Amino acid sequence: MNQETKSGQIFDLPTLRRLYTFVGPYKKQFFGLIAIILVSSVLAPVLPLMIKYTIDGPIAIGDYNELALMMAIMIGVLIVQGLVSFVNTYLSGWLGQYIIRDIRITLYEKIINLRLRFFDQTPIGRLVTRTISDVETLSNVFSDGMAAIAGDILQLVLIIAVMFYTDWKLSLISLSMIPLMLFSTYVFKEKIKDAFNEVRAAVSNLNSFVQEHITGMNIVQIFGSEETEYEKFEKINKEHRDSNIRSILYYSIYFPVADVIAAAGTGLVVWYGSKQILAQDVTFGTVTAFVMFIGLFFRPIRQLADRFNTLQMGIVSTDRILKLLDSNDYTENNGTYEPQTVRGKVEFKNVWFAYNEDEYVLKDINFHMNEGETIAFVGATGAGKSSVINLLSRFYDINKGEILIDNVDIHEYELTALRRHIGVVLQDVFLFSDTIENNITLGNPAITHDQIVEAAKLVGVHEFIERLPGGYQYNVMERGSTLSVGQRQLISFVRAMVHDPKITVLDEATSSVDSETEELIQHAIETLMQGRTAIVIAHRLSTIQKADKIIVLDKGEIKEQGTHEELLERNGFYANLYRMQYKEMV
Repeated sequence: MNQETKSGQIFDLPTLRRLYTFVGPYKKQFFGLIAIILVSSVLAPVLPLMIKYTIDGPIAIGDYNELALMMAIMIGVLIVQGLVSFVNTYLSGWLGQYIIRDIRITLYEKIINLRLRFFDQTPIGRLVTRTISDVETLSNVFSDGMAAIAGDILQLVLIIAVMFYTDWKLSLISLSMIPLMLFSTYVFKEKIKDAFNEVRAAVSNLNSFVQEHITGMNIVQIFGSEETEYEKFEKINKEHRDSNIRSILYYSIYFPVADVIAAAGTGLVVWYGSKQILAQDVTFGTVTAFVMFIGLFFRPIRQLADRFNTLQMGIVSTDRILKLLDSNDYTENNGTYEPQTVRGKVEFKNVWFAYNEDEYVLKDINFHMNEGETIAFVGATGAGKSSVINLLSRFYDINKGEILIDNVDIHEYELTALRRHIGVVLQDVFLFSDTIENNITLGNPAITHDQIVEAAKLVGVHEFIERLPGGYQYNVMERGSTLSVGQRQLISFVRAMVHDPKITVLDEATSSVDSETEELIQHAIETLMQGRTAIVIAHRLSTIQKADKIIVLDKGEIKEQGTHEELLERNGFYANLYRMQYKEMV
C-alpha cells in the first residue's frame, strides 16, 4: 500500500514509544497534564451528585440556608472545573507546540545532512509534507491523543460507577443506547479514517505538484503549457476538495446521529424515571442527576471516535517521520582530520563511481595536481565532468579507489573541514531570498562587512552592488530572480572569495553569459584562482587554454590529458572538439 495512504494501528506501541521520547525534556509538563486530566475526570460526576443532593435535600425541605451554601459550593466547583479546563487546554497545546518544534528541528537537521543521492530520488514536495504537515499532525497527538483518550475512558468508568451506585435500574436504562452509540462510532471511525488518508495523500500530491511546477515555471511558460498544467492542478485540487467534503459529510452525519441517540437515552430515563417518581421509588433529584449523567457519558464517547482517528493519523505521520529520521542515506562523517589550512594538492587514484549500482559514470579515473595548479576538464555532456567535483566535495561517495588532498584520503577529513577548503562556483548559481551580504556570508559571523567589500572590489562587482537599492542589503528575492545570470555568478565569486578556499572549482562558470559579462567573470576567475589550486569545467575551450593540464573525458573515461598545445598536436578528441567550436565561432 502507498505510504501516503496507509493507515496506522492505534496502539502501535513501538512507534508510540519512540514518539514519546520527544517528551523527555518536558516530563514535568507532561505529568502535570496527566494530573490535570485525572482531576478533570474525577470532577465530572461531582456536579450532578451535588444537584441531586440539593433537589432532594435543601429544596425538598425548604432549607434556604443550606440551599445557599450548596449553590456557593456548586459555583466553586464550576470555577474549579473552568480553571482545570483552561490549564488542560493550554498545557496540552503548549506541550504539543514545543514537542513539534523539537521534532521539526530534528527532522530538518536530518534532511540537511542527507546526501545528494537522496534528493535525486525523493520529490521535494514530499519532504515539505514531512516537515510541515506531518509534524503539525503530531501536535494533536499530544493535545487529543493518548492522555486525552485515557482521561475520557477514566471519566466513563467513574460516571458508570457513580450511576450504578446511585440507582442500578436507571443506570441500565441509561446505558441501553450504548450498543447503538458504539456501533455508529465504529462506523464513523472507519469512514473518517479512510477520508483522512485520502486527504493526506491529496495534500502530499498538492505540495509536490505546486513546488515542482513553480520551480519549473519558466519551462511551463516557454512551451505554452499553462492550460495543460492548469488542468492537471485542477484535477489534483478536485481530489483534495472531494476528500475533504467526504470527511465533512461523515462528521455531518455522525454528530447528529450521536445527538439523537443521546437524546433517546435521555428520553428513556425521563420516561422511566417519571414512572418511578410517581411510584415514589426514586427521587426527582436522582432522575435529574441521571439526565446530566447521560450528557456527561455520551460526550466522551463521541469524542473518542475523533481522538482515536487523531491518534491513528498521528501514528501514520510519526511512522513516516521516523522512516526519514532512520534513513542512513547520509554522508558518513567519521573523519577526524581538521587542518586549519591545506596546500591544495589533489589526486584521484583508480576512482570508479556510479549513481546507480553498476552503471558507472566514472571509470578508473587517475590524475594528480600540485599546489597552485589549474586543471581543466572537457568533454561532451554526460562525460562525467561534474561527477568529478561532486566526488571531491563528497557530495557523493566513490565506489572504488581513493581521492587524496595533501596525500590524505578525503574520508579521513572531518566533512565540514573538508568542504571549508573547497570553493565551488556553479553555472546555475543559487541565491536565497535574502540580502546580498547574507548570500555572500551564508550566515558566517566571522566574515566582516569590510572583507565582503574587499572581495567584491577584487572581483569587480562592488560598484554594481553599490548601485542597487540598499547596496549590500538589497534583497535578491528567491533564487536571485531580480539579478541577471552574470550578476548572480559574480556574486557567487565574491562568496567563494570571502570564504578563502585553497581549492576552487568552477563548473561551467561562463557558459551562459554575454561577452561583456564574460570579461568580468574571466577577471573574477583569475582573481579567485590566484595562489589556489583550481579545477575548471567549461564548454568554451577558449577559457581554459592557459590551464596547466587539460583532461578530456568521454563516457566516464580519461581519453587524453596534457596542455592545450600538446593536445592539439595529438590531433585526437580535444583537437576535434576545438575545431568544432572554432567553426561555430567563425
